[in-house]
Amino acid sequence: MKLVLATSNAGKVREIKMLCTDFEVIAYTELIDPFEIIEDADTFKGNALIKARAVYQALGDENAVVLSDDSGISVDVLDGAPGIFSARYAGADANDKDNLYKLIEDVKAKGLLTSPAHYTAAIAVVTKEAEQTVHGWMYGDVITEVRGAKGFGYDPMFIPAGYDSTLGELSDEVKKKLSHRSKALSLAKIVLEAIRKSRV
Repeated sequence: MKLVLATSNAGKVREIKMLCTDFEVIAYTELIDPFEIIEDADTFKGNALIKARAVYQALGDENAVVLSDDSGISVDVLDGAPGIFSARYAGADANDKDNLYKLIEDVKAKGLLTSPAHYTAAIAVVTKEAEQTVHGWMYGDVITEVRGAKGFGYDPMFIPAGYDSTLGELSDEVKKKLSHRSKALSLAKIVLEAIRKSRV
């Protein structure tokens, strides 16, 4: 079964492909031209649904199975920021590095070198049959330095609970077991398997 991802983020596409080897996973931009999707919901779940619905409609294929992920990091000392604004924390045109360094500076501005934090991933699956969402979380701490070059986004400053290394230092295998996205995808796979069986 072909699984169309409602993202053009290369890091997310790579991670989801790695975690969903039972399906043919492709980014929607391999099928149609990229287009702007206004994510104006106030929850990860709401934004995941907005993206999946928009791509499903744009594809014009009623049999499409579209999966979208909305995820981000919430830092306790910043009252849960950046949260749903994680992807554009340093501004509309910010890249991963801009966002990372802004978050480091904002934690430092509180006079701290570390703070409890957690990642949230909401995954939406939109098909002709239904719309469904699942969630996954990963808890730990952020630090005010960059360590490691693996992963993407805020990974080089996040240390998962029970570890001494950042996600930027940990191997893909370890990250696969811990990640908020892998936890959400393990639930999404149950939904996808049900869709596959219903279409046989």
